[in-house]
Amino acid sequence: MKHQRSTFLGHTAGGLALVVCALVHLSAAATEGGTSHYLPGAVATLIDLAPTQPGWVVEPVYLHYDGEAGTKKTLPVAGLDALGLKANLDALLIGGFYTLDQKVLGAHYSVGAMLPYIWITAEAKIETVIGNPRVRDTEEGLGDVTLIPVMLGWKEDSWQYDLALSVYAPTGKYEVGRLANPGLNYWSINPIAGVAYGNPKTGFNAALHGGVMFNTENPDTDYRSGTLMHLEGSVQQLIPAGKGFLTLGLEGFWVEQVTADSGQRPILGDFKGRTAGLGPVLGYVLPLGQQNVVTEVRWLRELDTKNRLEGDYVWLKLVYQF
Repeated sequence: MKHQRSTFLGHTAGGLALVVCALVHLSAAATEGGTSHYLPGAVATLIDLAPTQPGWVVEPVYLHYDGEAGTKKTLPVAGLDALGLKANLDALLIGGFYTLDQKVLGAHYSVGAMLPYIWITAEAKIETVIGNPRVRDTEEGLGDVTLIPVMLGWKEDSWQYDLALSVYAPTGKYEVGRLANPGLNYWSINPIAGVAYGNPKTGFNAALHGGVMFNTENPDTDYRSGTLMHLEGSVQQLIPAGKGFLTLGLEGFWVEQVTADSGQRPILGDFKGRTAGLGPVLGYVLPLGQQNVVTEVRWLRELDTKNRLEGDYVWLKLVYQF
């Protein structure tokens, strides 16, 4: 994931795509557990663009999330009906990507994968026939791996166009009846399209990415989360600072569940959900020879939610291509 070297830096573009790396059990829209494999902040800015130079890329990512559903909201979690769910999560993700020398359909072609390790704490009142005892679970372990078999980037002057496909495999730790699970126990497929613009004279950059996430059924709970649509956009300004460039920006996101959940507990209804929010982005680009080292911090606040957790996402990303 090489940060778009940006024509502002006087080089060819070399953006790198995180392409929805987050696989943790606390995400957008309603879905089982108020979660999904897609997380706001996964792909939105210049650091997330598809690579446009051959070679390897490494990307370590740290994510923190803290959210709650409200004391009167019931969410289906791992076979339980959880009232007033609260969750705190930390995740470390290690990504590796390779861009081929040969172009495909005129685009730079990359493949990659993201491996997450997750620490999660969750607590809620569990609805039972004998009462609502409060339960607190803490767990850590491998999360669901993201495989990216297709990542295409077309670069035309100041514009870049991206297409990518992410596949989430149920490799994470999961147990029915446990509130805190690093894995989701089902497959997801997420095609994404993006467009980005960078002005070589002013340092102004903007990006927009959208996608649709399809989910399979959780075989242990017979619950299938609905399809999600998501859109993320950002604007950033590059400012010369020291030996590199400071990036200041703003990101916004919108996620909507467009088909109903289905499963064991129809009492909860179709359980569609949504989330939307925004937050600041701060980064630094350090040119090293023909490459860039790029780091970026994002704080994203959820401002409008339905049938899901509501809280804050904090991302720290580092990208280097060699």
